[in-house]
Amino acid sequence: MATYLPTLKQLQYLVALKDHGHFGRAAEASFVTQSTLSAGLRELETLIDVVLVERTRRVVRFTPLGDRIADKARRVLREAEELGDMARAAGRPLSGDMRMSVIPTIAPFMLPRILPRIRESYPDLKLFLREEPTGAACEGLHNGRADCVLLALPYACGEVAHQTLFEDRLFLAFPTGEMPSALPAIAAADIDETRLLLLEDGHCLKDHALAACNRPEIRAEATMLGTSLHTIVQMVDNGLGITILPEMALKAGLLDNTTITAKPLDEANAVRRIALVWRRGSPREKDFQLLAQVLAEAQ
Repeated sequence: MATYLPTLKQLQYLVALKDHGHFGRAAEASFVTQSTLSAGLRELETLIDVVLVERTRRVVRFTPLGDRIADKARRVLREAEELGDMARAAGRPLSGDMRMSVIPTIAPFMLPRILPRIRESYPDLKLFLREEPTGAACEGLHNGRADCVLLALPYACGEVAHQTLFEDRLFLAFPTGEMPSALPAIAAADIDETRLLLLEDGHCLKDHALAACNRPEIRAEATMLGTSLHTIVQMVDNGLGITILPEMALKAGLLDNTTITAKPLDEANAVRRIALVWRRGSPREKDFQLLAQVLAEAQ
């Protein structure tokens, strides 16, 4: 048995360098100086008698063994965090630190309404939020950067547990007068695919919108934009196209002060399911279930 073992701090430095690929940024993320982080990594390499990182002036390159050890270190750190989670789960519900990622097509429309209620009901909960696309959020969940994710289903997020909060209907938004506004809803067959503006890959709303329309030619002809719903709405308001928006964005006032009309999509699957997901088997599962209940009731 080894006399000395790596410390959690050394493993944290290694994972930070792997995530950021730069000593300065890794040190900043670890709240230490660059020299402290570098010294900690050298101590780790000396301790286990292997080179983990090739250092040059311009590039930080992990060795093949360094890559494997960094991945293992990430799992060890996650297990260590779960020790604390187990203790918290045995105490008061929804207390302590919790890191939640939220996708961009939910965060600005749902969080302002629900966060005050969470603070009021659970003042001992410190909810740290991160807004990022669905793929990055799910990756962060599995590597331990996040404890839970607020996202829209369906989406393949890996081996997770989840609780559906509510259904969020999809609407077609268009410049007033461009389509018949007297109709109660718009059929996907009536959408001009050459005018459709959608978020680019990485945003699950795009996939939900395409699935709702169920027209293969739309994927080929629609314009995919790497931007936010707010920006797309401005483009629609200036007559540059039409788009598909979630109902929660409309209720939050996304179309206020515009000349845009929004009508429900008249399709059976023109809906996304808003859900809270977490790692399967997490010791804080009861906390996540309670949080999901609070989020659902806040609608």
